[in-house]
Amino acid sequence: MAKKIKTIVKLQVIAGALEPSKIGQALGPHGLNLQQFMAQINEATKDQAGQQIPVEITIYEDRTFTFILKTPPAAYLLKVAAGIEKGSGVPNKTKAGSVTKDQVRKIAEQKMGDLNANDIEAAAKIIEGTARSMGIEVK
Repeated sequence: MAKKIKTIVKLQVIAGALEPSKIGQALGPHGLNLQQFMAQINEATKDQAGQQIPVEITIYEDRTFTFILKTPPAAYLLKVAAGIEKGSGVPNKTKAGSVTKDQVRKIAEQKMGDLNANDIEAAAKIIEGTARSMGIEVK
């Protein structure tokens, strides 16, 4: 018999550096063992240390859980590629930085599983749109 799902929680965590203060408020009310959860997430993300990773946590009635790690957000990957702290507040007037077509293509390949695109070209267009909305030029 399948376990009964209590809730699904979506969080963005910093890989390999999860702390109780960051997740306690989101997961505490569901009765999860935070130490066990943190140990499993830190172990699963240790090779991506420092990156921002979305996690989808399925919490069951018996207080057990499973989780799915997603790829880092496109905006985060673009900021890293452009070497900037944050996007532009006025993207159509002020440019925050720039990325190359090759960098966009690499990000598109990395994000392909999470994007609603049939091929790399379509995925690259989605990433370029995200870059434009952040004030990042694609050269």
